[in-house]
Amino acid sequence: MSDLPTYEIYAIRYAEMANRRAHDNFIFPDDHDALMPIDYFVWIAVGGGRTFVIDTGFDAAMAKQRGRTLVRSPAEGLRAVGFDPATIEDVIITHLHYDHAGGLGFFPKARFHLQDREMMFATGRHMCHGVMRHAFEADHVVEMVRAVYAERVAFHDGQSTLAPGLSLHHIGGHTMGLQAVRLWTRRGWVVLASDASHFYGNIEKASPFPLVFNVGEMLEGYGTLRRLAASPAHIVPGHDPQVMARYPAVKGRDGIAVRLDLDPI
Repeated sequence: MSDLPTYEIYAIRYAEMANRRAHDNFIFPDDHDALMPIDYFVWIAVGGGRTFVIDTGFDAAMAKQRGRTLVRSPAEGLRAVGFDPATIEDVIITHLHYDHAGGLGFFPKARFHLQDREMMFATGRHMCHGVMRHAFEADHVVEMVRAVYAERVAFHDGQSTLAPGLSLHHIGGHTMGLQAVRLWTRRGWVVLASDASHFYGNIEKASPFPLVFNVGEMLEGYGTLRRLAASPAHIVPGHDPQVMARYPAVKGRDGIAVRLDLDPI
């Protein structure tokens, strides 16, 4: 793999929900009453002369509406580690839930990379059901549609190589079009699972997160993540607070950002 560029990967924590309980995070939790907080992240990958943001988070108004605590805006988090959202040209959207696609406006110059099936899901018949559309926001979906008409969306179908050492992989399960991101780093292939596995415990216990479109696809997705990553320790879940403890902090940015391309602590 010496011919591939190596990527630096930053996980930026921007929000939290401290009073969440285990029964909210697993279909079959071990302890229904145990506290199990959830963190919210955006990610940024830099390599081969290019910069990619993965997901856009949400803003203060959405945090208030959804009962989440906004620690800092995703844009502030990116600037804290030296990146200006206004200059970013490529943003990968793993799926269109409010916490992953609620900040498109932070990136006025970006092209958004999205799976075909996710747009079909978010604008199709399944959104007639409240339980399916609960984690979507119509305004965010409409904003993405407007980006399509402005020729700012690149659609992907299944697996695609976006750049040398960076590929997108349709997983499904959580939503119809959820995709994971695979990146080549100094420690091998790292996979950003996003909501293919919210917590380490989801994939380790084969116990899916309860908000799921297709349970079978989610379970099969765990195997896909393992095949894509150099090892189970190279899979990074989408919402687990342990990510901030397992990886080294960006210098001077403790509690804000960690480096996923470096070996876990």
